[in-house]
Amino acid sequence: MTLSRLLARVAAPAAVLVALAAPALADPTCTTAARDAWIPEDQMKAKIAELGFKDIRSFEVTKGNCYEIYGHDKDGRKAEVYFDPTDARIVKQEID
Repeated sequence: MTLSRLLARVAAPAAVLVALAAPALADPTCTTAARDAWIPEDQMKAKIAELGFKDIRSFEVTKGNCYEIYGHDKDGRKAEVYFDPTDARIVKQEID
């Protein structure tokens, strides 16, 4: 078997696996509401602190219209959390 045939046999299944994995890695969609319906960022940061998240090193708006933070939870564990900006509901979180 030639090298090009071997690469073709490996590349096609690998491409399929990457395509299937992509949605799992995507950020969640939190809302379709207009920005004027969102909780202002300063108020949202206060709500996040009230929920016990601290040491926030990043606060962003995602493509899926979420407020996303990177920081720590109340127990000091690393946290990546996505919030719905209209009601401060946690949509997705990963705690290490």
